[in-house]
Amino acid sequence: MKTLIIYGQNHQGSTYHIGKELADKIGGDTKEYFLPKDFGEFCLGCTNCFMKGEEACPHHEKLKPIVEALDEADVVILTSPVYVLHSTGSMKAFLDHLGYRWMVHRPEEKMFKKQGVCISTAAGAGMKSTNKDMADSLFNWGIPKIYKYGMAVAATSWEEVSEKKLAKIHKDTDRLATAIKNNHGKVKPSAKLKAWFMLCRFIQKNGYNPKDMEHWNEKGWTADKRPWK
Repeated sequence: MKTLIIYGQNHQGSTYHIGKELADKIGGDTKEYFLPKDFGEFCLGCTNCFMKGEEACPHHEKLKPIVEALDEADVVILTSPVYVLHSTGSMKAFLDHLGYRWMVHRPEEKMFKKQGVCISTAAGAGMKSTNKDMADSLFNWGIPKIYKYGMAVAATSWEEVSEKKLAKIHKDTDRLATAIKNNHGKVKPSAKLKAWFMLCRFIQKNGYNPKDMEHWNEKGWTADKRPWK
C-alpha cells in the first residue's frame, strides 16, 4: 500500500507525529511533503487551470511532483494544526491549486478508489472545522472513504502531551490503521458522492467551460461510464 502525507506546516509538532504514526502503522511505502517548504505558492486567481488546463498554471512545475504522488497513493493523509479555527494558510494555498480537480470541473478517476484521512490538533478547539477544510477537497476530488481525526492535545509541543493523551492517540491510530488496511481495495462511493457526481455530469452535458466538457466527454462520463467501475 502506498501512503502520501501532506503536512500543513513545516515543523514536526503534534499533528506531524500523529500523521507519521498512522502512516507507520498502515505500513507499505510512504511519501511526505511539508508545506510551505515543498510547495508554498499562493493561487493567483488567473483561472488558467480551469479554462486552459492545469499545465497553464504559473506554479505547475512546482506542484507537479505532489500531484503525481497524489495519483499514485492508495491513502492520502492531510494534516494541519488548527490556525484560528481552520487549516493553515499553507494547506489552504495548496488545496486552492487543485480546484480544477473538483467534481464540478475535471476530477481524476484514480481518486475514486482511494482512502483519505484528515488529521488536526489544537491545544483546545477547532479540529472539526479544520478537518472539514481538508475533507471538502478530498470529497470533491472523488475520494469515497474519508476519515477525520481531531485531538485536543492541551499542549504546545509533542513533548508536553500527557501520557493519558498519548495512550489515547496510540489506541486511536491503531484502530484507524486497521480500518484503512481492512478497507484497502474495497472502498465504494457513497450515495452522496454518486449523487454529486451525477449532478456535475448533468452540468457538464450542458456546460459552459469547453475544457471541462472535453474532459467529461473523453472519459465517457456524460454517457454510461463511471469512474468507480
